[in-house]
Amino acid sequence: MTEVLLLLAAIALSLLCGAFVAAEFSLTTVERAELERAVERGERGAAGALKAVRSLTFQLSGAQLGITVTNLVVGMLAEPSIAALIRGPLRDLGASDSLARSLALVIGTGLSTVFLMVVGELVPKNWAISAPLAVARRVGNAQRFFSAAFRPFITHLNNSANRMVRRIGLEPAEELESARSPQELAALARHSAKEGALEPDTAELFVRTLNLADLTAENVMTPRVQVIALEESATCEDVANVTRATGLSRFPVYRETLDRVVGTAHVKDVLALPAGRRPEVPVAELMREPLLVPGSLTVDRLLDRLSGRRTMAVVIDEYGGTAGVATLEDIVEEVVGEVRDEHDPHETPDLARAGADEEGRTLFSADGSARLDQLARVGLRAPEGPYETLAGLVAAELGRIPENGDAVEVAGWRLEVADASGRRAARVLLRAPLDDGARDDDKRDDGRSASADTEPGARR
Repeated sequence: MTEVLLLLAAIALSLLCGAFVAAEFSLTTVERAELERAVERGERGAAGALKAVRSLTFQLSGAQLGITVTNLVVGMLAEPSIAALIRGPLRDLGASDSLARSLALVIGTGLSTVFLMVVGELVPKNWAISAPLAVARRVGNAQRFFSAAFRPFITHLNNSANRMVRRIGLEPAEELESARSPQELAALARHSAKEGALEPDTAELFVRTLNLADLTAENVMTPRVQVIALEESATCEDVANVTRATGLSRFPVYRETLDRVVGTAHVKDVLALPAGRRPEVPVAELMREPLLVPGSLTVDRLLDRLSGRRTMAVVIDEYGGTAGVATLEDIVEEVVGEVRDEHDPHETPDLARAGADEEGRTLFSADGSARLDQLARVGLRAPEGPYETLAGLVAAELGRIPENGDAVEVAGWRLEVADASGRRAARVLLRAPLDDGARDDDKRDDGRSASADTEPGARR
């Protein structure tokens, strides 16, 4: 009778262990925003679960304590109880007393372990992962009460563990001290768009905004070779003429060389002058103090600097020379795409779809200044190298200055130089690789097996 009672106690403790496991997994997987909405709706247990999530490290330590203690006690109770219950039947089957004792202990250990693993570990874990909100609402308050009851002991255990972690050169951190990374948030946005919970355009806007944290002034600037600047000796009439010719409104003003930028000129200041005076007034009288920033400055900090009357920054490279210029419009275009008005000259987009070729491969027309992260958005993931743009990638693959008609293969993509003006690949045609399904269709249509000349890497 005593063995039966001990066995029932072991079963109850196994269920209690399952409650601790369910609390551990539900509190770590439940979405806080979803939990907060449940609190607003007044759902039972949601407020307690939210409080538990806000002290997650402490609650997890409490759950671990509960799991460890219940496992130990279950082992102490279940194994000898099961062994005592089956020892007699084993002897009745003809086993000697010593053999029956050994077999009973082995069988008791095995049965108690399997029961504890299934009922106390795997079932509650899978339940908590499948329905984290529902489980957290049911076990959150109980977990908080248990952790509060053993707070001094749990705190001591946490402090001891933290000291050991520091001894190996690491600094312990709370789970909630490290918020979700931009990469995780971007992945969530893409998943939400895929599942239909978020509009694709909204998701793309959100992802681009998150990507700003990874960009620097060098990434968004207009490079030096494309900068239109004015000499210090130019007149206000020259500013007006260049504005009419280019559609631009702001210009760096330099002395002798573009590496010595002394100011910035805005056509608005020129238009404030009477037309008759513009040929006589040097631009130096109207130019403003230039905003000089290092190329390594992050875009979010650059955005802070581009405030008030300063809407253009001159980007300086590590050698002290002018690398390019960055404007508010450049940053905005990183988020919302190309921004144009009626005064902008017609330009081809940096990266645009251009139909498909006769093999069914998707075509893209890309400017040589397109960055690698922009190429990745259409599936072209370039290898690491000493380049930041498509033109740099092509030059690195060729090992020389590109010429019209040059082509290289990168990660299954064919890159063809359409315009090599300015000693660089100014315009490149990108041919996406055929997907497996399209390639199989081609094989069936042609009635022939795959050969080297049908693979993207073999076509020239």
